[in-house]
Amino acid sequence: MKRLFVQNKKQQDWLNNLARLEEKFISKSAEIDELSIFPKENIEDLVKLGYTSITLPKEYGGEGLSVYDMVLLQETLASYDANTALSVGWSLGVVGDLFEKKLWTKEKLDFFSKEILNGALINRSVSEAQTGSPTRGGRPGTTAVKNGDNWLLNGRKIFTTASPVLTYFLTSAWIEEKEKVGFFLIHRDIEGVSIEETWDVISMRGTSSNDLVLTNVVVHETDLVELPELVSGGKVNGWLLHIPATYLGVAQAARDYAVHFANTHSPNSLNGTIAQLPNVQQLIGEIDLELTKARFVIYGAAAAYDNEASRDLLANEISVAKHVVTNSAIAIVDKAMRLVGAKSLQRTNPLQRYYRDVRAGLHNPPMDDMTIKKLAQSALEEDQDIIR
Repeated sequence: MKRLFVQNKKQQDWLNNLARLEEKFISKSAEIDELSIFPKENIEDLVKLGYTSITLPKEYGGEGLSVYDMVLLQETLASYDANTALSVGWSLGVVGDLFEKKLWTKEKLDFFSKEILNGALINRSVSEAQTGSPTRGGRPGTTAVKNGDNWLLNGRKIFTTASPVLTYFLTSAWIEEKEKVGFFLIHRDIEGVSIEETWDVISMRGTSSNDLVLTNVVVHETDLVELPELVSGGKVNGWLLHIPATYLGVAQAARDYAVHFANTHSPNSLNGTIAQLPNVQQLIGEIDLELTKARFVIYGAAAAYDNEASRDLLANEISVAKHVVTNSAIAIVDKAMRLVGAKSLQRTNPLQRYYRDVRAGLHNPPMDDMTIKKLAQSALEEDQDIIR
């Protein structure tokens, strides 16, 4: 079914590039999860492949791939190893968004494009223990104080995914003198920047989403790169579809395992495999129904975003795609485990890892309740406009 969504040779070429890493990545996936280790070698392989610059526009020397392209590749990568996909996905998404919207000055974008081509990785560091997700509107406790031509930053960020390999942290901080939240570009080697290894969870154990600690960090005034009117940026960000793409890839891996199991598992109570059983066929049909629904939603949203004629019409569709795909992924893995039975609970069985990993999607932005709330508000506001 996925072949239906491959639209051109460039996409196929990149899928072929990733396929050369498939066996290697899959072979290490269980160990990454079991030992909660960051897949550093996988990321290095992707950097060498040029994968980390695929969302950088062509005019800056990158591949200039679209959101749709990214979703296709990220889904595939996640079916090999979810931790690797989610980790590199954040950098791909940030780069795509920065250069599409020209969020920084030309000079800063020119500089940063060269950094990306040299293998630099970036993630936004915005979440804090006291505020939770920034999409809920909390003011960051991290502060930035002007001191001559410099800024002095202090604070702590949580959920800094891919912390062992990030070159830059795009960090939010409260600027009292401006009464605004600003974003600062901070290199990992600046004095006062440190990572505290706090990541001890049951899902996506290898993403090393540790705490970023800023202690009297001094950056130049030009490193205040964004001063948005709204903390969330205000505009729809299709590049965030790298998140549900990851969980779609995990769901596909779970589906493939379950189907293969059905075709090969032959208990002595049957003359043949369990694939002939109506209840097994029912589960497989339900799994593929969820997978088809999720895939059409996410690729439809990605295509609408890439089309400049329809992009401005998008309101909640990116959030809806994340909601649908994430919840479908959870349902798919659950059904796959029901099909396989108690064997799926063995620690050596990949399904139990998939089951834990897809749960993490519920806690990636945007949250389900926020998506539902915004849909309701949009519906009510649209009707009020008609009444007026």
